[in-house]
Parts: sequence; C-alpha cells; structure tokens
Amino acid sequence: MAKVCEICGKKPDIGRKYRKTISRYNPSKKIKYPNLQWVTLPSGKRLKVCAKCKKTIFKKL
Repeated sequence: MAKVCEICGKKPDIGRKYRKTISRYNPSKKIKYPNLQWVTLPSGKRLKVCAKCKKTIFKKL
C-alpha cells in the first residue's frame, strides 16, 4: 500500500466538488492524496510517512 502513512494510517480521501453549469450542478469527484515523504530513522529503517508525522518525529529527536 504505497499511498498510506505507515505511522498514522492516513490514506487517500474522496472529495466532491460541485460546479455550476448553465442550468444545473455538475458534481465531480476528486481524490485528495496525503503528503507522503520518505524518512530515514536513526535505526536505519526507511518509512513513508505523512508530513505531519515527519514533523513530530523530528521534534522528538
């Protein structure tokens, strides 16, 4: 599962967007992906984590 944070489990979310055309609303779905980044821990292990988890990891170090 490449698009999931390995710490908190954050995953892609489907959001709706309503656009007004001439006489009606045209709903469309848009997938919002989490901001995943590679992090190397001091133990040498590499994880794919979201930016929020990355921030808390480096605050604790």
